Amino acid sequence: MHPPLTLHRHPMCAEIIEEFQKCHLDHPIGKFFGECTELKIKLDRCFRQEKSIKRKANFEQSKKLKERLQGMRKEAAEKSSEEKFMGA
Repeated sequence: MHPPLTLHRHPMCAEIIEEFQKCHLDHPIGKFFGECTELKIKLDRCFRQEKSIKRKANFEQSKKLKERLQGMRKEAAEKSSEEKFMGA
C-alpha cells in the first residue's frame, strides 16, 4: 500500500507517480497481474528515500528548537535567581 499519489506532496517522486498512474490507465486488468509491479517497487523506494530526507530535516529542526528552548529556560532561571537575590 502506498500513500495518496498527489504530486504536490511528493515532488521528488512526481515522475515515477505519473508513470505508475499511466501504467494503471494503460493496463486496467494487467495491473492486477503484476504489469506495473516494477514501477510500484521504484515508487516505494522513492517514498522511502523521501521519508528519510524529511525525517532527517525534522530531526535537525527539532534539535535547533530544543537548543533554543534550553537557552530560554536557562535565561529564565538566571533572571529568577537574580530577582530573588535582589529582593532578599
